[in-house]
Amino acid sequence: MTTTTAPATNETGHLLAATGRVLIAAIFVLSGIGKIANPAATIGYIASAGLPFAPAALIAAALIEIGGGLALIAGFRTRLVALVLAGFSVVAGLAFHAHFADQNQLIHFLKNLAMAGGLLQVAAFGPGRIALDRR
Repeated sequence: MTTTTAPATNETGHLLAATGRVLIAAIFVLSGIGKIANPAATIGYIASAGLPFAPAALIAAALIEIGGGLALIAGFRTRLVALVLAGFSVVAGLAFHAHFADQNQLIHFLKNLAMAGGLLQVAAFGPGRIALDRR
């Protein structure tokens, strides 16, 4: 016998969706703020990874992280924002944490993949009822 479970449509499900968005967005918002708070260190880190145009990359990353994180929290253009942040997470993991022989870097890479996976769930199933997208 095969059973399927319908998406949560009760109040608890909507609260879980909103809470999940806030929790996954927090790392992006805080990371973006950290980049702005210490731009020289971030530019140095980007350059040390061999990426070009480190100052422009800093600005782009901060905008994606802060803007995307806040949009995700608010539930604004949630599916698109979740896809952008998922892609950003994978690219950042490959650019900065691809030294898999270093266990710490491997863990950070897997963390980025896990965040991308959670964001793909948001993109697939939407923001829930507590979101600007639902207005």
